[in-house]
Amino acid sequence: MNEKSTNNLEQILRGTRPDGFGDYLRNNRDSMVNESADFFVYCKELFRMRGRSQQDVFLDGGIPERYGYKLLAGEKRTRQRDVILRICFAGHLTLRETQRALRKYEMPELYAKIKRDALLMIAFNERIREIPKVDALLTKEGLEPLRSCGEMD
Repeated sequence: MNEKSTNNLEQILRGTRPDGFGDYLRNNRDSMVNESADFFVYCKELFRMRGRSQQDVFLDGGIPERYGYKLLAGEKRTRQRDVILRICFAGHLTLRETQRALRKYEMPELYAKIKRDALLMIAFNERIREIPKVDALLTKEGLEPLRSCGEMD
């Protein structure tokens, strides 16, 4: 693997024209971030730091184990942000870590101007980690609870 530094890549980009973008990607593929693969590594490290096994995260998140492992291994993709949020709550991630995990999974971050997202942000800040408690908060405010596993994908 011939990984180049960000400074080196920025220097190359200064001399790259739009029609040379494909060549840039091919020539620097080893240096490009693979966000989806990075999601698994990122989450696994955070789970380890918090003493959370993947199995516990899936169980507490209400995610079938087999499905959860495939998501984290990159074998399966979801379009449902609530699945990733369940993993983040059950994995005991902070709001900042959750925002980063969502970016790594190429999902929209929680947005303070959206009512449901704002309440989810409060739940992360208050370290509410149990999905039933998160769902109760959402329901109490007339908002949709996190999608259950039967509604995923």
